[in-house]
Amino acid sequence: MKWFWLSALVVLLDQATKKLAEAELVLHQPLAVLPSFNLTLMYNRGAAFSFLSNAGGWQRPFFVTLSSIVSLFLIYWLWQIGRDEQQKHNRILQASVSLILGGAVGNLIDRALYGQVTDFIQVYYASYYFPAFNIADSAITVGAGLLILDMFLQSKKHVSE
Repeated sequence: MKWFWLSALVVLLDQATKKLAEAELVLHQPLAVLPSFNLTLMYNRGAAFSFLSNAGGWQRPFFVTLSSIVSLFLIYWLWQIGRDEQQKHNRILQASVSLILGGAVGNLIDRALYGQVTDFIQVYYASYYFPAFNIADSAITVGAGLLILDMFLQSKKHVSE
């Protein structure tokens, strides 16, 4: 249970930065921060990369339900890790699941309350723009990367035993 603080921190940072972006930014008008980095307020009714964003409305309950199920699974997984003697000292695994959980809940809140996710971070190179994202998306990405790293480390550990 001690790693739930990281999930809560991600949710708080995500929701606070989304509110700040909505208060300070104008929809679809980039604010240059650094070369190749803008703050740009956008909304996404779909999933990653606006998948299904124009699907006609059925996607909202679908994504809320799916996100809820995934979040419950992640809560259970994190709880199980803490109870497992072999895994409870695995900080990489606990951090990865906590980050993914926090990101999932952060975006779930937006979908459930507003029917869309607020995005505001925009990176680009020349005229190639990566889709806008938010703190929750970043936490999910970092968490997934850590989860992959942990799988490689655990695989090497088992091979050497």
